Amino acid sequence: MNLLKGIYKERYGYFFLLPHFVLFLIFFLIPVGSGVYLSLFDYNVFSKTFIGLENYREIFSDWLFRKALVNTFIYTFGVVPLWLGKALLVTVLIYPFRKPIKTFFKTVFYLPHVTSSVIISLIWLWIFNPTFGLLNYFMKLLGLNPVIWLGNKLTAMPSLIAMQVIMGGGSTIVLLSAAMASIPEYYFESAKLEGASSWKIFTKITVPLLKPTILYALVMGTIANFQTFSNIYVMTQGGPEFSTITVAYLVYTTAFRDYNLGLASAMSMVMFVILVGLGILQFKWLGSNVQY
Repeated sequence: MNLLKGIYKERYGYFFLLPHFVLFLIFFLIPVGSGVYLSLFDYNVFSKTFIGLENYREIFSDWLFRKALVNTFIYTFGVVPLWLGKALLVTVLIYPFRKPIKTFFKTVFYLPHVTSSVIISLIWLWIFNPTFGLLNYFMKLLGLNPVIWLGNKLTAMPSLIAMQVIMGGGSTIVLLSAAMASIPEYYFESAKLEGASSWKIFTKITVPLLKPTILYALVMGTIANFQTFSNIYVMTQGGPEFSTITVAYLVYTTAFRDYNLGLASAMSMVMFVILVGLGILQFKWLGSNVQY
């Protein structure tokens, strides 16, 4: 009898999980399943024909998709390390300050996170403007020639990466600050008494104890930047000469400009598989000896 009561109590917990599972089902499992289904069809507004894996064969033989995939990797692995390094550096620098000062800096860095990405992109369009932009204004003050930042294939992608690194990292700074505040102060005091340098304290105490938060920020940052779309759409629309086209932007144009929903779904599934693979690699790399 007691065993039956115990089993009943354990199963009762599933009622608390049910609301979350329903949301997961509606907003993740069903869309992913629909994407897999559509990727097997030549599907547009007027027709729907089953073609199996033909969409996947087409995208991997398409030079534009390969170009978009390479650009997406360049953008992601250009932004994430710099953005995460910036967040970690700012967190360490503001840590010794009093709470009001730390709160001020965290608020300043967090503000872009709650600002519309479209608004931020429009501001940076003005900064990068070759005629009256702020950046070229300072270039002229230094006696340098103005640069067409977003109109040159050599500078367009670095410009987008720089913008994202400068504006990003606010939420990560808040997370890292909270994690760092939970580290016992006597760890740092003991290290200083033993004569450890600031660099030794940072590499041997701070970073290892922040590893779970760093792992979370790395995985989420990779996912977010791999799907970047709004800044590409507003600032470059994949140009010049497709130098800034990304997979997410190509999915958009394929689905809503060319109305080839099957091909766009296949691209989305490839991006989904790549993100899963990157997440697994990151957990393998940083997930060892991490306690959650």
